[in-house]
Amino acid sequence: MGIFFALSEVAGHEVPGWVTGFYLLVLLAMVLCLAFEEKIHAKKSLIVGTFAGFCLVTETVIGYFTDRAHPMLPFGSITLPNGHEIALPIYVPAIDWSVITIILGASLFVEVTSRSGIFTWLAIKLTKQSKGDPWRLLIFYGALTVIFSAVLNNVTAMIIVGSLTTVSLGKLERRDLLLGFLITEGLLTNVGGLLTLISSVPNIIVGQAAGIGFVPFFLTSAPFVFVATLVTLFQARLTFGVKSLATDEERKIAAELVTGFDEKESVPSVRFFWCSVLLLLGFIVCLAGQSALPWDLDELGMGFVALFFAGLALWFYKNEVDTFYKAVDWDLLGFFASLFVVIYVMEQAEVLGIIGKGIGAMLSLPGPAAQASLLVSAAAASSVTDNIPLAAVLAKILAVNPIVVGPEGSNPGSPFWWCVIYGANLGGNITPIGSASTVVAMTIIHKNSLPLTFIGFVKVASAFAIVQIVLAIGYVWITSLVL
Repeated sequence: MGIFFALSEVAGHEVPGWVTGFYLLVLLAMVLCLAFEEKIHAKKSLIVGTFAGFCLVTETVIGYFTDRAHPMLPFGSITLPNGHEIALPIYVPAIDWSVITIILGASLFVEVTSRSGIFTWLAIKLTKQSKGDPWRLLIFYGALTVIFSAVLNNVTAMIIVGSLTTVSLGKLERRDLLLGFLITEGLLTNVGGLLTLISSVPNIIVGQAAGIGFVPFFLTSAPFVFVATLVTLFQARLTFGVKSLATDEERKIAAELVTGFDEKESVPSVRFFWCSVLLLLGFIVCLAGQSALPWDLDELGMGFVALFFAGLALWFYKNEVDTFYKAVDWDLLGFFASLFVVIYVMEQAEVLGIIGKGIGAMLSLPGPAAQASLLVSAAAASSVTDNIPLAAVLAKILAVNPIVVGPEGSNPGSPFWWCVIYGANLGGNITPIGSASTVVAMTIIHKNSLPLTFIGFVKVASAFAIVQIVLAIGYVWITSLVL
């Protein structure tokens, strides 16, 4: 532990080096446990919650026996807007509640509106528009995957599009293309997850830390998502041999087969369907115009907007709200709450400061090299472990780095924020365990008895991921010069 002691002394903080080293090992242990979640047979919330409790207890004990004025105690205080201070357990103010409310509100809203059949209706409508042409179908399903990933969570998007793909290609008697379609859709979920601020959890975490608004995020990321989607589709066409129908006879047969789809069957209530459309549009408009809302409502944040629209949507099923509460991913929320506590302890123990020194050395490289190294590092890390704690740690580190935030302490336009966003999302395309959506894609593939191993996925997907990451590096560099 000598190296950590030395680093601590250089940094001039009061935390002994062995304490920093101890908590660094704890952080690495937590990351390894998350990476082998399936082997351990434990939920994310349980894993991180256990580490959060361990960190709080050990930190308090260490603080007592080292006889120092430790910055974190079992109880702390927060200052209310009126100036009053109230005592709360330290884990309450340590949690970023804006992130929690955004995830909770958005999850409930999507769960309710999906009951209207709006997403399935759109999917079937596009399937019929393709007239059974494989190449056109890949374009439509690819675009649909990106759109669904932007407004739904990636897992839900993959389940909807993947299921429809399986049925469609089966009816069209083109199961030979199913593997290629499913792999492409799995990869595009992570591309689509870059489209808006609420499209993926790393976006929410980094966006909140950087102070990036909904509209600026969309305007910055949309061109990249468009280009990356097109490149991925054409790469898939070449890789998997997806071709357009060549003869009039083939087109006629395929069109007849597609007519068996009926989008009206997915709509249980026309009234609720159109109400859901209006609510979805209102939700997007309010998120986009949040800063322009009157009466200082913008101070409540995007979490308020998400919860408000979730409440409006729930009125359509006011007698069944308990079923929607059960559908919420409480494991994810518990995971987040615990993760913020762990990160807070790591901050107090100067673990983030030590990691930040390594990141700082990376950022000190010449412009393009610094951006490329950070983006590639984030992508490599997210390919083998959960990108959520990765994004949370990096966001915390970048938020105090003068190269990133500048002299004023706030710089939402810094390209380094985007390096983390692109790297954390796209790195999930390298391996089948890199993201939840690729895990779902592999599940659907195996359910259909298609031959694809872990190594086989890496061989195919990594070629796509490398192209996407190279595009991201170039795009970040260009936008850093323009914006």
